[in-house]
This record gives sequence, C-alpha cells and structure tokens, in this order.
Amino acid sequence: MAIAGFGEIAEQLRRSTVLIHAGGRGSGSGVIWSSEGTIVTNAHVVHGSSVRVQLWDGREFDATVTARDPHRDLATLRINANSLPAASPADSSQLRPGELAIAIGNPLGFVGALTTGVIHAIGPLRALGAQTWVQASVRLAPGNSGGPLADAHGHVIGINTMVASRLALAIPSNAVRDFLAAGPRGAWLGVSVHPMRLPRANGHAFGLVLLEVEPGGPAAQASLMAGDILLGTEEKSFQSINDLASAIDGQGFRLLRLEFLRGDYSRLRRVTVQLGIPNDGKDRIAA
Repeated sequence: MAIAGFGEIAEQLRRSTVLIHAGGRGSGSGVIWSSEGTIVTNAHVVHGSSVRVQLWDGREFDATVTARDPHRDLATLRINANSLPAASPADSSQLRPGELAIAIGNPLGFVGALTTGVIHAIGPLRALGAQTWVQASVRLAPGNSGGPLADAHGHVIGINTMVASRLALAIPSNAVRDFLAAGPRGAWLGVSVHPMRLPRANGHAFGLVLLEVEPGGPAAQASLMAGDILLGTEEKSFQSINDLASAIDGQGFRLLRLEFLRGDYSRLRRVTVQLGIPNDGKDRIAA
C-alpha cells in the first residue's frame, strides 16, 4: 500500500535520528527529543562519560548524560546545539496490531538505515517481566538500539531496544514521556543484570548475574563486581528483575542489604549498598 509523502516522512525521521559513539563500545542510535539539544536513547548504549553524537548533517558534539535508568533501559543526553529537527512523539496507548511501523537507526555502520513492518502486539513478554513493549515485525541489528520506531505519519511510538522471538521490541513513547517527566531518579544501583537459573546455590533457584558494574555507582562503591550473582535482600529472594527494581526504588538516602554469590558460589555473601546519594569515592567492602 502506497503512503502519500512517505519519502518526506522517512527523510524527516532520519534528520531526527542521531549516531551515538560511546567510547570503545561501538555505536548506537538516538532520537532528538527537543530542538534545544535533548536526545533520548537506551541506557545500554551509553556508558561512562565519553559520549559523542553525530547529527544527520555530519556535525559532531560531545554529549552529557543527564539521566540514565538501566531498569527501564532509557537515558537522556544533552548537546550544546539548538534549532534541531526534533521528532514528534505519538500516544503509544492508541497503537493497534496491524498498523505500519517504521524503524530508523545506524545498524552495522549503515547510517540512517530504514526498515518497515507492522505492529504485532503491545504488552509485556513473559520472559521479560511486566514491562510493556511495542512489538513489531521490523528488522533490527546492532546499532539500531536507541533509534526511533515510528508510525505511518513519522511520529515516534517507541525507542528500539532489542530483538526477541524475531520481533523488534521498543520502549513505548508514553514510557519515555514518563521517564522524562520524572527526571533523574534515586533508584539507581549502577549495574546491568541478566536473569539466570541456579540449580544448586544455597537453596536459591534464581539469581541476577551482574554483567557490568558502573564505575563510581552505588554497586561499585559496595565492591560488587561483574560476575557476582544477586540473590535478593535479607528479607526477600529475587524471582525476577522487577524484584530488584522494587528493592532499589525510592528517593533520598537509604541502605539496602543484598545477598549475593561470588567465585565458586559456595558461600553466601552480604553487602550493604548506599542508595540515593552522589558518589563520594568511599568504597564499601562486601562481607
């Protein structure tokens, strides 16, 4: 089915999509959310302080990470530029299966690559907890993360994040809106995790393995390391990633006692993590 003005719609969406370089971790994509230099991307695209953004016209800028939420996998960047071609977000609650979807990104070094498909579903996936996803039959590849998923009018309906069961998963635009409205949150541990089953681990059948620990973050200050497996708090064992999010959620200074495994996983360890405070450079030793 031909769409009137599709070429112009795609070109405008390309102009609102940026290429993100984050140190030596490769590249990803982002969406210009405001003409004054606010860019939205995935949290997993940006790590550390060395982030550069390339616009559609070739201009490059150093970017500052102004907010980052690994649980929702969203981050905002700020560049010193104005009069930028900002994207127009749509109301993702109005999406219906079968609608056209357009994805723009920078997969495998191809800048501004476009792919189309249809919306398959909007809702959670059993293996990924309770989070809602826009699920579309568009083809994504490394480098698409953080780029826009748009409707037939070029309005952004989600932020492309990952592929599961051959479907592209995007964070709904309404979740992005809520993330931006909330501002920086105190619920930050500074880790990337992956769920895993534990057949024999001190009576625990489920854990969250730490894939990355951000330097200077609460987890790093508590001496947690990549490879450690979080089992839960002293009060409750984790059954999903959402349990970790609930445990760290909140505002202001607070202490969280976590149980975890390290090394040969033969001994249950405990550590106290300080949440809701800026990095003061003081380490906390794991027990």
